[in-house]
Amino acid sequence: MKTIAELDDFLTIPSQALMDDLRSLDGDILILGVGGKMGPTLARMTKRAIDHGGLNKRVIGVSRFSSGNLREELEALGVETIAADLLDDMELAALPNVKNVIYMAGNKFGTVGNEHFTWAMNAYLPGRVAEKFKHSRIVAFSTGNVYPFTNVLSSNCSEDTPVNPVGEYAQSCLGRERVLTYFSHKHQTPLLIFRLNYAIDLRYGVLLEIAKQVYEGREIDLTMGNVNVIWQGDANEYAIRSLLHTDSPPKILNITGPETLSIRWLANEFGKRFDKEPQFIHVEDSKALLNNASKAHELFGYPKVSIQQMITMIADWLSHDGVTHNKPTHFQEREGAF
Repeated sequence: MKTIAELDDFLTIPSQALMDDLRSLDGDILILGVGGKMGPTLARMTKRAIDHGGLNKRVIGVSRFSSGNLREELEALGVETIAADLLDDMELAALPNVKNVIYMAGNKFGTVGNEHFTWAMNAYLPGRVAEKFKHSRIVAFSTGNVYPFTNVLSSNCSEDTPVNPVGEYAQSCLGRERVLTYFSHKHQTPLLIFRLNYAIDLRYGVLLEIAKQVYEGREIDLTMGNVNVIWQGDANEYAIRSLLHTDSPPKILNITGPETLSIRWLANEFGKRFDKEPQFIHVEDSKALLNNASKAHELFGYPKVSIQQMITMIADWLSHDGVTHNKPTHFQEREGAF
């Protein structure tokens, strides 16, 4: 892949399983927060699956669409769009009542110094959304950051692991989950909480950050010595298919790849591809933020894009000056300050 068009096409290939699940799903699909990092490709994958499957469903993407030409790009693909500020009660109320909602809106980066906005987006707004769409199915994006750090030799955090979020971002995300769960109980709204970490694209993500450090000869901090990742296309497919697994009380589902990946090993793999020797500082802590997504793999199968494929694609993309987003994950953060 050499162009964004080729990348987006690869990211949004619909599987037969996705088309089959959408055939079993009644109603249209509304994506709240379609303008984020994953939203555009999730919307496109959904629309492609509907078209390829010969289905009669609408895909509607909601965002502020305050900059760029994303709105025009989505509409050219057949995705309907609505420009709205979800924190505006009148604009939220005006949204169509759609049977299926994928709720992606939230705030992470820039939380420090702007904590009030993060809590409004992540903990107040979900209650407003839950009231508006109380008769819908809702798949709500959350994060593995709600879990405590776990020993890298353990089986990682499962959905049954008690939560213990570090920092205000993670605390506000737990707030989102608790508020949505309250309204799911109140209205019997079918809900699935989608705890994701970390999605990978060639333009951003944990692997790109490590690759750039190796490529540019910068030191790599090994303190957060292990990580989980999943290809963004696989994560998007899981999110869409999760609409068939919503329930009340809500279902919780960890979403990531099957491996616990060593940062040192990843850097060395990129070093082989770039013919460069990685530079490391510090040593691996015995604990890291790690998830066990075996329940998701049981439901949806293992991710289709392997870790070796991701490493190779990212190394090639970086070597050929592919476009990247300046949106670091801060996966190394251990104090929860984003």
